[in-house]
Amino acid sequence: MRISRFFLPQPLSPGATIQLADESAHYLRTVLRLKKGADLVVFNGEGGEYPANLLEAHKDAVKLLLGPLNPRETESPLPIALGLGISRGERMDLAIQKAVELGVSAITPLFTERCVVQLDGDARKVQRLRHWRKIAQSACEQCGRNRVPEIFEPMKLEEWVVRQNGLRLFLDPGGTEALRELPRPHGPICLLSGPEGGFTVVERKTATEAEFIAIRLGPRVLRTETAALAALTAIQTLWGDMG
Repeated sequence: MRISRFFLPQPLSPGATIQLADESAHYLRTVLRLKKGADLVVFNGEGGEYPANLLEAHKDAVKLLLGPLNPRETESPLPIALGLGISRGERMDLAIQKAVELGVSAITPLFTERCVVQLDGDARKVQRLRHWRKIAQSACEQCGRNRVPEIFEPMKLEEWVVRQNGLRLFLDPGGTEALRELPRPHGPICLLSGPEGGFTVVERKTATEAEFIAIRLGPRVLRTETAALAALTAIQTLWGDMG
């Protein structure tokens, strides 16, 4: 039987007894449907994980007893920062979820010229950022990662590209390079993936001036969520831990 993994964003220590707050308690009782005595694994995103036992599980209290720290890590040896053009609803959610499963280190949602999503006002930005971070946390629970990738606040494409270093790549159907033709990187990789409709001519020029290499992913035009995931899979297969 598969043991449930649970992200708990607070300090953890071996032998500690933890009483869960309302939201976490509700999730364990009503979503995971765990009962008193159930075993699970808890992690806080800072590395390692703890076996845990459910001491109490009722509407008034949900308590966990933590076991010894297990230092197990599943992080890719290849640091990958993903700049992801913001797309609509489920497409963006899917791209973030699968990118986390594929081992990215960080994701920055990007405003681009063809971005169809409007995040007007600070409240809406905060709401979407919280939503995307929860997706990343849930993806870590599912895939076995014990470090949660940072989901940074959305920013403009032109601001993001000039802050990057290492091997800088952007996905472009008209690109002149293929991943397999590039030398193995000896540092971080920055991957820029566009929104629905792709990059404009100006954005391509901006990326190129920031020393991003235009990469093609074969002869077919891929949807925005497919392109990022295909590129991450290829990168991890060539240079990371999927080969």
